[in-house]
Amino acid sequence: MSNVGAHDHGPDCDCESCGDPRSMDFLDKYLTVWIFGAMAVGVGLGYVAPSVTRPIQDLHLVEIGLVAMMYPPLAKADYSQLPTVFRNWRVLSLSLVQNWLIGPTLMFGLAVVFFSGLVPGLPARPDFFLGLVFIGMARCIAMVLVWNELAEGSTEYVTGLVAFNSLFQIVTYGVYVWFFALFLPPRLGMETLVAGISAFDVTPMQVFEAIVVFLGIPFAAGFLTRYVGTRAKSEAWYEDRLVPLIDPLTLVALLFTVVVMFATQGENIVAAPADVVIIAVPLTIYFVVMFLVSFAMGKGVGADYSTTTAIGFTAASNNFELAIAVAVAVFGVGSGVAFTTVVGPLIEVPVLLALVNVALYFQRRLDWGGATMGSTEPSVTEPTTDDD
Repeated sequence: MSNVGAHDHGPDCDCESCGDPRSMDFLDKYLTVWIFGAMAVGVGLGYVAPSVTRPIQDLHLVEIGLVAMMYPPLAKADYSQLPTVFRNWRVLSLSLVQNWLIGPTLMFGLAVVFFSGLVPGLPARPDFFLGLVFIGMARCIAMVLVWNELAEGSTEYVTGLVAFNSLFQIVTYGVYVWFFALFLPPRLGMETLVAGISAFDVTPMQVFEAIVVFLGIPFAAGFLTRYVGTRAKSEAWYEDRLVPLIDPLTLVALLFTVVVMFATQGENIVAAPADVVIIAVPLTIYFVVMFLVSFAMGKGVGADYSTTTAIGFTAASNNFELAIAVAVAVFGVGSGVAFTTVVGPLIEVPVLLALVNVALYFQRRLDWGGATMGSTEPSVTEPTTDDD
């Protein structure tokens, strides 16, 4: 799970990342098996012992797992490169367009198609409609760092883009939810979807609190680890000795989070599999379309593989923690809206894991030789017009 940087990976690459699959770490090599196994264990545990949900919630095990799995990528990030990331206005502008124009619009469109009642054979489901809107307006955080790490994307760019969009999200989330959930539907003839709802009490402080927990805590821990480690020892010691020790925590915490997350919904998944499937369809379409479109946009502007991958996963991932928190606060934990937001990450895990493999396939098969935009490697420079 090393960072790719500016190296030109491809079908003829002989580096370890693109080499013999037998050289891969055992946990990495069979990650898909472990993920689906963790999902099965979680569902089984939640169905056989539904009372396990209470201690999982009381002890905040899902939140602990999310923070733990974000810590290693943030400890590996080279924070001295962040100014370079934030100076790249082309990448930042691209991320803004993807996250705050394309993403919300696409999710709203899918919510209308599947849950507005306008499409024959698909009855109106206002609770599912609102749940998708809550998810679609909550942009990237948490798991995006893991998917990017697994796909060998740029840790520096994904860290910068997540922080950038999270700050933007503090003041925009409530406005976006109001616009897409309350303002637009009546004007498109879908008044029944928001009947009896006059306002959503979504404050910037709610959004800020979620961001502090799911980004601020692991960010601070990762930054302090690198700062103290490199100064107490050396950069080489940190990269060669400490990083390999903490790196496996990402996948261990991911598997733990999958188990407890699925356990909290095991009984509901078994009791209402049809509802899970109907919610899963638009979410799957959303993840796949957002990733492919955003990846193509990154490649199109000349970004290298690691930057393109960070762009793609940042746009394709959502802040489910925020969506769940707001849905529960507004509609209650037993509502269909809250159920929809909880189903979201259950679908994200297998779909984004599949997209990790898609990204790695693109890494091998596409030509990245002329793609340098976004590289943080000092040996690689942007193309210039000065010829000697």
